[in-house]
Amino acid sequence: MKNLRKEFPVLSQNTYLNTASSGLLYDSLLDYRQEHDLDFLIGGSIFRDHQEKFLNTVRKSIGKFFGCESQNTVLTPNFSLGLNTILNGLEKSKKILLLNDDYPSINFSVVNKGFKVCYAEVNASLEQNIEEAISKHTPDVFAFSLVQYISGITIDLDFLKQLKSKNPDLLLIADATQFCGTKVFDFKTSEIDILGCSGYKWLLGGYGNGFMMFKENILDQITPQEYKTAASNGDYDSSYTSLQARYECGHLDTFNFGSLQYSLQFISKIGLSVIEEHINELSKYTKTELANLNLLERDVVIRENHSSIFNLKGDQKLYNILKEKNIITSLRGNGIRISLHFYNTKEEVTKLLDTLHRYR
Repeated sequence: MKNLRKEFPVLSQNTYLNTASSGLLYDSLLDYRQEHDLDFLIGGSIFRDHQEKFLNTVRKSIGKFFGCESQNTVLTPNFSLGLNTILNGLEKSKKILLLNDDYPSINFSVVNKGFKVCYAEVNASLEQNIEEAISKHTPDVFAFSLVQYISGITIDLDFLKQLKSKNPDLLLIADATQFCGTKVFDFKTSEIDILGCSGYKWLLGGYGNGFMMFKENILDQITPQEYKTAASNGDYDSSYTSLQARYECGHLDTFNFGSLQYSLQFISKIGLSVIEEHINELSKYTKTELANLNLLERDVVIRENHSSIFNLKGDQKLYNILKEKNIITSLRGNGIRISLHFYNTKEEVTKLLDTLHRYR
Protein backbone atom coordinates (compact mmCIF):
# COMPACT_ATOMS: atom_id res chain seq x y z
CA MET A 1 0.00 0.00 0.00
CA LYS A 2 2.82 2.41 0.79
CA ASN A 3 4.20 2.03 -2.74
CA LEU A 4 0.77 2.96 -4.12
CA ARG A 5 0.92 6.28 -2.28
CA LYS A 6 3.32 7.54 -4.95
CA GLU A 7 0.34 7.63 -7.32
CA PHE A 8 -1.28 10.37 -5.22
CA PRO A 9 0.67 13.66 -5.17
CA VAL A 10 -1.62 15.18 -2.52
CA LEU A 11 -0.25 12.69 0.02
CA SER A 12 3.30 14.06 -0.25
CA GLN A 13 2.23 17.34 1.35
CA ASN A 14 -0.86 16.44 3.36
CA THR A 15 -2.32 13.91 5.75
CA TYR A 16 -5.44 13.36 3.71
CA LEU A 17 -8.26 12.01 5.90
CA ASN A 18 -11.12 13.24 3.74
CA THR A 19 -12.09 10.64 1.14
CA ALA A 20 -15.68 10.76 2.42
CA SER A 21 -15.74 14.27 0.97
CA SER A 22 -13.71 13.64 -2.18
CA GLY A 23 -11.55 10.84 -3.46
CA LEU A 24 -8.17 11.71 -4.93
CA LEU A 25 -6.98 12.08 -8.49
CA TYR A 26 -3.88 9.95 -9.19
CA ASP A 27 -1.11 10.03 -11.74
CA SER A 28 -2.11 7.13 -13.99
CA LEU A 29 -5.73 8.31 -14.13
CA LEU A 30 -4.50 11.78 -15.10
CA ASP A 31 -2.52 10.17 -17.95
CA TYR A 32 -5.65 8.35 -19.13
CA ARG A 33 -7.75 11.52 -19.02
CA GLN A 34 -5.17 13.54 -20.95
CA GLU A 35 -4.99 10.85 -23.63
CA HIS A 36 -8.80 10.78 -23.83
CA ASP A 37 -9.03 14.51 -24.46
CA LEU A 38 -6.15 14.41 -26.93
CA ASP A 39 -8.11 11.85 -28.97
CA PHE A 40 -11.15 14.15 -28.81
CA LEU A 41 -9.02 17.13 -29.81
CA ILE A 42 -7.74 15.31 -32.88
CA GLY A 43 -10.92 13.49 -33.86
CA GLY A 44 -13.80 15.81 -33.00
CA SER A 45 -17.14 14.08 -33.64
CA ILE A 46 -15.34 11.08 -35.13
CA PHE A 47 -14.12 10.36 -31.61
CA ARG A 48 -17.76 9.94 -30.51
CA ASP A 49 -18.73 7.52 -33.28
CA HIS A 50 -18.25 4.52 -31.03
CA GLN A 51 -19.33 6.10 -27.75
CA GLU A 52 -22.35 3.81 -27.22
CA LYS A 53 -20.20 0.72 -27.66
CA PHE A 54 -17.69 2.17 -25.19
CA LEU A 55 -20.39 3.02 -22.63
CA ASN A 56 -21.61 -0.56 -22.86
CA THR A 57 -18.13 -1.67 -21.76
CA VAL A 58 -18.43 0.70 -18.78
CA ARG A 59 -21.74 -0.91 -17.77
CA LYS A 60 -20.13 -4.33 -18.05
CA SER A 61 -17.18 -3.21 -15.93
CA ILE A 62 -19.51 -1.91 -13.20
CA GLY A 63 -21.61 -5.06 -13.38
CA LYS A 64 -18.57 -7.33 -13.14
CA PHE A 65 -17.12 -5.33 -10.24
CA PHE A 66 -20.30 -5.36 -8.15
CA GLY A 67 -22.16 -8.44 -9.37
CA CYS A 68 -24.95 -7.09 -11.55
CA GLU A 69 -26.02 -7.82 -15.12
CA SER A 70 -24.99 -5.00 -17.45
CA GLN A 71 -28.57 -4.65 -18.78
CA ASN A 72 -29.67 -3.84 -15.22
CA THR A 73 -26.91 -1.28 -14.73
CA VAL A 74 -27.65 2.35 -15.54
CA LEU A 75 -25.15 5.18 -15.90
CA THR A 76 -25.98 8.48 -14.25
CA PRO A 77 -23.85 11.58 -13.56
CA ASN A 78 -24.43 11.05 -9.82
CA PHE A 79 -26.57 9.15 -7.33
CA SER A 80 -28.85 12.10 -6.60
CA LEU A 81 -30.06 12.40 -10.20
CA GLY A 82 -30.71 8.67 -10.34
CA LEU A 83 -32.69 8.70 -7.11
CA ASN A 84 -34.78 11.67 -8.17
CA THR A 85 -35.65 9.90 -11.42
CA ILE A 86 -36.85 6.91 -9.39
CA LEU A 87 -38.89 9.10 -7.06
CA ASN A 88 -40.47 10.98 -9.97
CA GLY A 89 -41.88 7.69 -11.17
CA LEU A 90 -43.31 6.47 -7.87
CA GLU A 91 -46.93 7.03 -6.88
CA LYS A 92 -47.25 9.79 -4.28
CA SER A 93 -49.40 7.49 -2.17
CA LYS A 94 -46.31 5.42 -1.35
CA LYS A 95 -45.01 5.66 2.20
CA ILE A 96 -41.22 5.88 2.48
CA LEU A 97 -39.11 5.03 5.51
CA LEU A 98 -36.04 7.24 5.99
CA LEU A 99 -33.26 7.44 8.57
CA ASN A 100 -33.02 10.53 10.75
CA ASP A 101 -30.25 12.87 9.56
CA ASP A 102 -29.43 10.73 6.53
CA TYR A 103 -27.81 12.32 3.49
CA PRO A 104 -29.92 15.31 2.32
CA SER A 105 -29.88 14.00 -1.26
CA ILE A 106 -32.06 11.18 0.04
CA ASN A 107 -34.20 12.73 2.75
CA PHE A 108 -34.85 16.12 1.17
CA SER A 109 -35.50 14.54 -2.23
CA VAL A 110 -38.19 12.33 -0.69
CA VAL A 111 -39.77 14.96 1.55
CA ASN A 112 -40.00 17.74 -1.04
CA LYS A 113 -41.88 15.47 -3.46
CA GLY A 114 -44.78 15.04 -1.08
CA PHE A 115 -44.48 11.36 -0.16
CA LYS A 116 -45.79 10.02 3.11
CA VAL A 117 -42.70 9.76 5.30
CA CYS A 118 -41.72 7.94 8.48
CA TYR A 119 -38.35 7.72 10.22
CA ALA A 120 -36.04 5.40 12.13
CA GLU A 121 -33.40 6.80 14.45
CA VAL A 122 -29.70 6.25 13.77
CA ASN A 123 -28.01 5.11 16.98
CA ALA A 124 -26.45 1.99 18.48
CA SER A 125 -29.76 0.13 18.00
CA LEU A 126 -30.13 1.10 14.34
CA GLU A 127 -31.32 -2.27 13.03
CA GLN A 128 -33.84 -2.68 15.84
CA ASN A 129 -35.10 0.85 15.22
CA ILE A 130 -35.67 0.03 11.55
CA GLU A 131 -37.61 -3.12 12.38
CA GLU A 132 -39.79 -1.26 14.86
CA ALA A 133 -40.46 1.57 12.38
CA ILE A 134 -41.51 -0.91 9.70
CA SER A 135 -43.78 -2.74 12.13
CA LYS A 136 -45.37 0.51 13.26
CA HIS A 137 -45.67 2.41 9.96
CA THR A 138 -45.75 -0.37 7.28
CA PRO A 139 -43.85 1.65 4.61
CA ASP A 140 -43.74 0.66 0.94
CA VAL A 141 -40.15 1.82 0.43
CA PHE A 142 -37.05 2.05 2.60
CA ALA A 143 -34.50 4.53 1.22
CA PHE A 144 -31.21 4.80 3.09
CA SER A 145 -27.45 5.17 3.01
CA LEU A 146 -25.48 2.00 3.69
CA VAL A 147 -22.98 4.17 5.59
CA GLN A 148 -24.08 7.31 7.38
CA TYR A 149 -22.11 10.24 6.03
CA ILE A 150 -21.77 12.08 9.36
CA SER A 151 -21.24 9.33 11.95
CA GLY A 152 -19.94 6.49 9.79
CA ILE A 153 -22.49 4.08 11.30
CA THR A 154 -23.17 1.32 8.79
CA ILE A 155 -26.19 -0.94 8.32
CA ASP A 156 -25.52 -4.64 8.70
CA LEU A 157 -25.91 -6.32 5.29
CA ASP A 158 -27.05 -9.59 6.87
CA PHE A 159 -29.77 -7.64 8.65
CA LEU A 160 -31.00 -6.35 5.28
CA LYS A 161 -31.33 -9.95 4.07
CA GLN A 162 -33.42 -10.83 7.11
CA LEU A 163 -35.46 -7.66 6.70
CA LYS A 164 -36.27 -8.49 3.08
CA SER A 165 -37.24 -12.06 3.91
CA LYS A 166 -39.72 -10.78 6.49
CA ASN A 167 -40.95 -7.94 4.24
CA PRO A 168 -40.65 -9.21 0.63
CA ASP A 169 -42.76 -6.37 -0.81
CA LEU A 170 -40.66 -3.63 0.81
CA LEU A 171 -38.60 -1.87 -1.88
CA LEU A 172 -35.04 -1.34 -0.62
CA ILE A 173 -33.18 1.61 -2.21
CA ALA A 174 -29.60 2.04 -0.99
CA ASP A 175 -27.14 4.87 -1.46
CA ALA A 176 -23.72 3.19 -1.47
CA THR A 177 -21.61 6.27 -2.24
CA GLN A 178 -19.82 5.98 1.14
CA PHE A 179 -19.60 2.19 0.83
CA CYS A 180 -18.60 1.09 -2.68
CA GLY A 181 -14.85 0.73 -2.94
CA THR A 182 -14.30 -0.11 0.73
CA LYS A 183 -15.57 -3.70 0.90
CA VAL A 184 -16.13 -6.71 -1.31
CA PHE A 185 -19.80 -6.64 -2.30
CA ASP A 186 -22.03 -8.73 -4.53
CA PHE A 187 -25.24 -7.01 -5.52
CA LYS A 188 -26.77 -10.16 -6.95
CA THR A 189 -26.73 -12.01 -3.63
CA SER A 190 -27.74 -8.98 -1.57
CA GLU A 191 -31.40 -8.28 -0.84
CA ILE A 192 -31.14 -4.67 -1.99
CA ASP A 193 -33.52 -3.92 -4.87
CA ILE A 194 -31.82 -0.75 -6.12
CA LEU A 195 -28.30 0.39 -5.30
CA GLY A 196 -26.82 3.67 -6.45
CA CYS A 197 -23.43 5.28 -6.11
CA SER A 198 -21.51 8.39 -7.12
CA GLY A 199 -18.01 7.51 -8.27
CA TYR A 200 -16.00 10.46 -6.98
CA LYS A 201 -15.33 9.24 -3.44
CA TRP A 202 -14.04 5.76 -2.55
CA LEU A 203 -14.03 4.60 -6.19
CA LEU A 204 -11.64 7.44 -7.16
CA GLY A 205 -13.47 7.99 -10.44
CA GLY A 206 -13.52 11.77 -10.35
CA TYR A 207 -16.66 13.89 -10.64
CA GLY A 208 -19.59 13.52 -13.03
CA ASN A 209 -20.08 9.76 -12.93
CA GLY A 210 -22.23 7.31 -11.02
CA PHE A 211 -24.47 4.32 -11.53
CA MET A 212 -27.69 2.65 -10.45
CA MET A 213 -28.05 -1.14 -10.27
CA PHE A 214 -31.45 -2.83 -10.33
CA LYS A 215 -32.55 -6.33 -9.49
CA GLU A 216 -34.24 -8.24 -12.31
CA ASN A 217 -37.60 -6.70 -13.36
CA ILE A 218 -37.35 -3.83 -10.86
CA LEU A 219 -36.84 -1.25 -13.60
CA ASP A 220 -40.11 -2.33 -15.17
CA GLN A 221 -41.95 -2.23 -11.83
CA ILE A 222 -40.95 1.36 -11.04
CA THR A 223 -41.47 2.82 -14.52
CA PRO A 224 -44.70 4.85 -14.80
CA GLN A 225 -47.34 3.38 -17.10
CA GLU A 226 -47.55 6.69 -18.95
CA TYR A 227 -43.90 6.35 -19.94
CA LYS A 228 -44.37 2.78 -21.15
CA THR A 229 -47.42 3.79 -23.19
CA ALA A 230 -45.64 6.73 -24.81
CA ALA A 231 -42.62 4.54 -25.57
CA SER A 232 -44.72 1.85 -27.21
CA ASN A 233 -46.66 4.37 -29.33
CA GLY A 234 -43.67 6.30 -30.57
CA ASP A 235 -41.29 5.48 -33.41
CA TYR A 236 -38.20 6.86 -31.68
CA ASP A 237 -34.93 5.03 -31.33
CA SER A 238 -34.85 2.84 -28.19
CA SER A 239 -32.04 4.96 -26.75
CA TYR A 240 -34.76 7.58 -26.15
CA THR A 241 -37.58 5.29 -24.98
CA SER A 242 -36.13 2.26 -23.16
CA LEU A 243 -36.57 1.75 -19.42
CA GLN A 244 -32.93 2.77 -18.98
CA ALA A 245 -33.39 5.91 -21.10
CA ARG A 246 -35.31 7.59 -18.26
CA TYR A 247 -31.99 7.67 -16.38
CA GLU A 248 -29.62 8.09 -19.30
CA CYS A 249 -31.43 10.87 -21.14
CA GLY A 250 -29.13 13.22 -23.02
CA HIS A 251 -25.45 12.62 -23.69
CA LEU A 252 -23.14 10.71 -21.36
CA ASP A 253 -19.58 11.95 -21.04
CA THR A 254 -17.00 9.34 -22.05
CA PHE A 255 -14.36 11.35 -20.15
CA ASN A 256 -16.17 10.94 -16.85
CA PHE A 257 -17.39 7.39 -17.29
CA GLY A 258 -14.08 6.35 -18.78
CA SER A 259 -12.44 7.68 -15.62
CA LEU A 260 -14.76 5.54 -13.51
CA GLN A 261 -14.00 2.45 -15.58
CA TYR A 262 -10.27 3.12 -15.35
CA SER A 263 -10.47 3.40 -11.55
CA LEU A 264 -12.48 0.19 -11.23
CA GLN A 265 -9.67 -1.55 -13.12
CA PHE A 266 -7.09 0.21 -10.93
CA ILE A 267 -8.82 -0.98 -7.75
CA SER A 268 -9.23 -4.48 -9.17
CA LYS A 269 -5.46 -4.72 -9.74
CA ILE A 270 -4.86 -3.87 -6.10
CA GLY A 271 -7.59 -6.29 -5.04
CA LEU A 272 -10.75 -5.15 -3.30
CA SER A 273 -10.32 -7.84 -0.63
CA VAL A 274 -6.83 -6.47 0.07
CA ILE A 275 -8.24 -2.95 0.31
CA GLU A 276 -11.01 -4.12 2.65
CA GLU A 277 -8.53 -5.86 4.95
CA HIS A 278 -6.30 -2.79 5.13
CA ILE A 279 -9.21 -0.42 5.79
CA ASN A 280 -10.66 -2.72 8.47
CA GLU A 281 -7.33 -2.96 10.28
CA LEU A 282 -6.78 0.80 10.14
CA SER A 283 -10.37 1.51 11.18
CA LYS A 284 -10.22 -0.76 14.25
CA TYR A 285 -7.00 0.84 15.41
CA THR A 286 -8.36 4.34 14.89
CA LYS A 287 -11.64 3.59 16.66
CA THR A 288 -9.84 2.18 19.70
CA GLU A 289 -7.50 5.15 20.01
CA LEU A 290 -10.21 7.77 19.51
CA ALA A 291 -12.47 6.01 22.00
CA ASN A 292 -9.64 6.08 24.55
CA LEU A 293 -9.49 9.84 24.06
CA ASN A 294 -13.28 10.06 24.55
CA LEU A 295 -13.65 11.69 21.14
CA LEU A 296 -16.37 9.40 19.74
CA GLU A 297 -20.07 9.26 20.44
CA ARG A 298 -21.21 6.34 22.59
CA ASP A 299 -23.41 4.95 19.80
CA VAL A 300 -20.32 4.49 17.62
CA VAL A 301 -18.16 3.03 20.37
CA ILE A 302 -20.56 0.27 21.40
CA ARG A 303 -21.38 -0.97 17.89
CA GLU A 304 -19.23 -3.92 16.89
CA ASN A 305 -18.90 -3.18 13.17
CA HIS A 306 -18.13 0.28 11.86
CA SER A 307 -16.98 1.92 8.65
CA SER A 308 -13.77 3.93 8.27
CA ILE A 309 -15.63 7.22 8.80
CA PHE A 310 -15.44 8.79 12.26
CA ASN A 311 -16.86 12.02 13.65
CA LEU A 312 -14.66 13.49 16.38
CA LYS A 313 -15.88 15.76 19.12
CA GLY A 314 -14.44 19.08 18.03
CA ASP A 315 -15.13 22.58 16.79
CA GLN A 316 -13.94 25.14 14.23
CA LYS A 317 -10.86 25.91 16.34
CA LEU A 318 -9.68 22.29 16.32
CA TYR A 319 -10.51 21.98 12.62
CA ASN A 320 -8.32 25.02 11.90
CA ILE A 321 -5.46 23.61 13.97
CA LEU A 322 -5.62 20.32 12.05
CA LYS A 323 -5.63 22.23 8.77
CA GLU A 324 -2.55 24.20 9.86
CA LYS A 325 -0.84 20.84 10.37
CA ASN A 326 -1.91 19.82 6.83
CA ILE A 327 -4.35 17.26 8.23
CA ILE A 328 -7.30 17.44 5.87
CA THR A 329 -10.73 16.73 7.41
CA SER A 330 -14.32 18.02 7.16
CA LEU A 331 -16.65 19.82 9.52
CA ARG A 332 -19.81 17.69 9.59
CA GLY A 333 -22.70 17.68 12.01
CA ASN A 334 -21.46 18.72 15.45
CA GLY A 335 -17.91 17.54 14.96
CA ILE A 336 -14.95 16.89 12.70
CA ARG A 337 -15.19 14.00 10.27
CA ILE A 338 -12.21 11.90 9.26
CA SER A 339 -12.28 9.07 6.72
CA LEU A 340 -9.63 6.45 5.93
CA HIS A 341 -8.96 4.79 2.57
CA PHE A 342 -6.37 2.29 1.36
CA TYR A 343 -3.77 5.00 0.77
CA ASN A 344 -3.88 6.03 4.43
CA THR A 345 -1.44 4.60 6.98
CA LYS A 346 -1.17 3.96 10.69
CA GLU A 347 1.55 6.62 10.80
CA GLU A 348 -0.95 9.20 9.53
CA VAL A 349 -3.45 8.22 12.21
CA THR A 350 -0.66 8.53 14.78
CA LYS A 351 0.06 12.06 13.53
CA LEU A 352 -3.61 12.91 13.99
CA LEU A 353 -3.61 11.41 17.50
CA ASP A 354 -0.46 13.30 18.48
CA THR A 355 -2.01 16.58 17.31
CA LEU A 356 -5.19 15.83 19.27
CA HIS A 357 -3.14 15.02 22.41
CA ARG A 358 -1.27 18.33 22.17
CA TYR A 359 -4.50 20.23 21.54
CA ARG A 360 -6.11 18.77 24.65
